Formats: sequence, C-alpha cells, structure tokens
Amino acid sequence: MKHFLSIYDHSKEDILEIIELASKIKKEAKVKNYIPYLQNQSLGMLFEKSSTRTRISFEVGIHQLGGQGLFLSSNDLQLGRGESMKDSARVMGRMIDMIMIRTFDQKVLDEFAKYSGVPVINGLTDKYHPVQLMADYLTMKEHGKTDNPIVAYIGDGNNMTHSWMMLAGKLGFELRIATPKGYEPWQEIIDDANELAKISGAKITYTNDPKVAVNGADVVTTDTWISMGQEEEKEERVKAFDGYMVDRDLMSLAKNDAIFLHCLPAYRGYEVSDEVFESHANVVFDEAENRLHAQKGIMVWLNAQKDK
Repeated sequence: MKHFLSIYDHSKEDILEIIELASKIKKEAKVKNYIPYLQNQSLGMLFEKSSTRTRISFEVGIHQLGGQGLFLSSNDLQLGRGESMKDSARVMGRMIDMIMIRTFDQKVLDEFAKYSGVPVINGLTDKYHPVQLMADYLTMKEHGKTDNPIVAYIGDGNNMTHSWMMLAGKLGFELRIATPKGYEPWQEIIDDANELAKISGAKITYTNDPKVAVNGADVVTTDTWISMGQEEEKEERVKAFDGYMVDRDLMSLAKNDAIFLHCLPAYRGYEVSDEVFESHANVVFDEAENRLHAQKGIMVWLNAQKDK
C-alpha cells in the first residue's frame, strides 16, 4: 500500500510522474472540470488543524475527479473522546477509499497509515508539508524554473523548510536556507537531506544571512514566522526574525527574472513586504491554485498504485 506521507518516501521518478500527471489533469480541466478518474470513490478529510487551501483544494479536487469528499473534524469524531488513532484508522479504512489527514505530530499520521488499509495523504504535520511542495514545484515548472534552479528559502526552519530540503535532496537542485540562529531545521532532517544529496547531487546550504541565500537565486520563498500553535511566541519571534523580511532590497539580489513563492497565508510586513507580494501575486496565486491540481495528481497516482 503506497501513501503520500512525505517526499522522503518517494523516488525522483515518483515525484516527476505525479507532477506530469498533475499537469495533464490541469490541462484537461481547462476543457472539462469534471473528469471521473476516481468515479464514485470517497476521500475522508480528517482535520486536527484548521485550513483554507487544504480543505477547499481536496474537497473540490475529489469532486472534480468524480468522487465524494467527507470533512471529518476530530472534534466531531470519537477521536475527540479518546478513541485511539489506530482504531479510527481501521474503521475509516473499511468505509473510505482514501484519507487525507492534517494534524500536528508526524507519528500520528504514520500510525494512522499503518492501520488504515487505504492510501493516506499528509495534508500537513509539524514535520512536513509535502502536498504544498508538489504544488510549488508544479508552479516552478509552469514558470520555467525547473532547469537546475537555485532556490532560496528565507525564514523559519519549519515543516516547509523540511519539505524543500526533501524535494531538493530527491531532485538534485541547489537549495539555500537562511534562518535566524536557533530557528534552523531539525538535525534529523538535515541528516536525511545530506544523505539524499549524496545520491542526487543536490547542493543544500545553511546560513544566517538572507542576502547570501538570495544572491543569484531563481526562486525566493518564505513562510509565516508564527505557525499555528506558536502564537504565544509572536513577540519573541518577530524580534528574532528582524532582517528576514523578503522586501524589495532583498529580492533585488535574486536574478532579474526570479519568482517569489509563498504557501499562504501571508503576513505582509513580517515575512514579506506588501510591495514584493503584490508584484509577484500572479505567481503566488498560481501556486495556491496548483494545490488543487497537484493534489488531484497525487490522488489519481495513489489510486493507480493499488493495482501494482
């Protein structure tokens, strides 16, 4: 049984196959939104963390593929009353064809996948956000930025950073990460990325200077400094991230045709200036839309793996 829990779990060939499938489905959708690749199938969408893009893109995506989406809040299920994750997985897996989970701990996701009996997709954990990276790479492809790109990630060493590290490690491109001291990526992720880079030829570097990371980059990307559950750290984090805003001066160090990406929601005046965001808004909202298309590609690909 194949799942989509992290980019680390998949080969370069898997990743590129999904991206090509997503591109194909996106082109088909321009002619006809409803394409029944997953006719009469059901997608359970289990949320322990709230979301805008994840819920809409999966719910609309499964509908456009001919299936049905079920929104499942942990507060409305027996999970909220203490039923174990593995028992919930066994029940859902006997009634639902595929399950997406958006939660906190990666271990919770891994346990669910172990007992589900059906494909499970990581809609986000504190460790990884792989579906977002598939949308990001699809956007890079559409904007001509997948031929030996230099990607600069500026900000917190969080689940987005980790996922960029896995994607670079698998595909072999250059990734420069700039974080404040004390906010670097997890060491275990650094170790995994280094091992992947030995195979793929990726160049992944770490710095505390955003200017070093952005200099000559093809793609500049960032994320919120205060993720869900970190609200009490806001004042401390804003101080720590002083100088890490992607503004006009920082963006000017990238290549003239560089694109800016943001997974959203964006907090203008913090991780990105309003000027930079608005000047790259078309690409950012291409990226947001591509959550729909990339995730359709993931779902169709996972369904095809059932018979292999």
